[in-house]
Amino acid sequence: MTGELLAQIWAVLLLVLLAGYAILDGFDLGVGILHRFVPRSNTEKRILMNAIGPLWDGNEVWLVTFGGALFAAFPEAYATVFSGFYTPVMVLLFALILRAVSLEFRGKVQSESWRGVWDLGFFGSSLVATLVFGVAVGNTVLGIPLDARGDFTGSPTTLLNGYSLLVGLFTVSLFAMHGAVFLHLKTEGDLQRRVRGWFWRCFVAFVLLYLTVSLFTLLRVPSATANFRDYPVLWIMPVLNALAIANVPREMSRGRPLAAFASSSASIAALVFLLGVAVFPNLVTSNPHIEHSLTIFRAASSPKTLRIMLIIAAIGMPFVVVYTSIIYWTYRGKVRLSEDAY
Repeated sequence: MTGELLAQIWAVLLLVLLAGYAILDGFDLGVGILHRFVPRSNTEKRILMNAIGPLWDGNEVWLVTFGGALFAAFPEAYATVFSGFYTPVMVLLFALILRAVSLEFRGKVQSESWRGVWDLGFFGSSLVATLVFGVAVGNTVLGIPLDARGDFTGSPTTLLNGYSLLVGLFTVSLFAMHGAVFLHLKTEGDLQRRVRGWFWRCFVAFVLLYLTVSLFTLLRVPSATANFRDYPVLWIMPVLNALAIANVPREMSRGRPLAAFASSSASIAALVFLLGVAVFPNLVTSNPHIEHSLTIFRAASSPKTLRIMLIIAAIGMPFVVVYTSIIYWTYRGKVRLSEDAY
């Protein structure tokens, strides 16, 4: 295989890893966001935490793998991203650490005020992590200032522009909706009925923000549709995305939350691949000097490195998929609280 083909394969694999993280940790973060809206009921708050308790740490492996693959396959892009996005990355890591600490520490002391502090930490860290993730996606589409060497020339405030913040809010609504569908699978009784109400409110917010972000993307970043004009077959992706989104409320109305969750996951995967199509062949788009962008071909490692990595991925990825499948199968069904639960 040629170096160009290997670079394209690894670009697709990065999208797969990013989609896996967005789908799996997306509902974790969504549950954290919704956790704040549970009435003062310690049992119900614990149910929400235990819905993701056996899963959240394994789901984050996809993000770690994405970072490792980016470093090995596209080191120049990795250097630019982790220098230009240094502050957001640190905020994201702090939020993910705080979420883990909040989950583990909440039940250590039988005090309402103690639990309240960690409940706030769980909600706040989930919200901030989701918002930062969305802001990063927004800047990926919009582009960031780079010099001829591919070095970031802006500041942290450069990243806090109106478009990226709008994408951040859109991501919050997406993950909250995704989390509500997951919770509908894991809860029952009065709590499940309230979760259903949360879902509909989140879905309405998601659709409104989806349309708003789409409109602003067409107006603010016309280059995002360039690949669709050059390769009309790619229009199948937004069509499939729209069908997946439309099927989520349909399946929820029919009382089929598992099918709704599958459609919600499919819509997230489609959005991630639409992101890839919008920026291709760039990994890091330069704005305003588009010629300074880091493409997958410019930023790629040597063909030998990419070839060895591909062999390792072919061996290792099936183990990750099997392990993840076993965990989800083991902890299927409704949440049942025990003494050693969160």
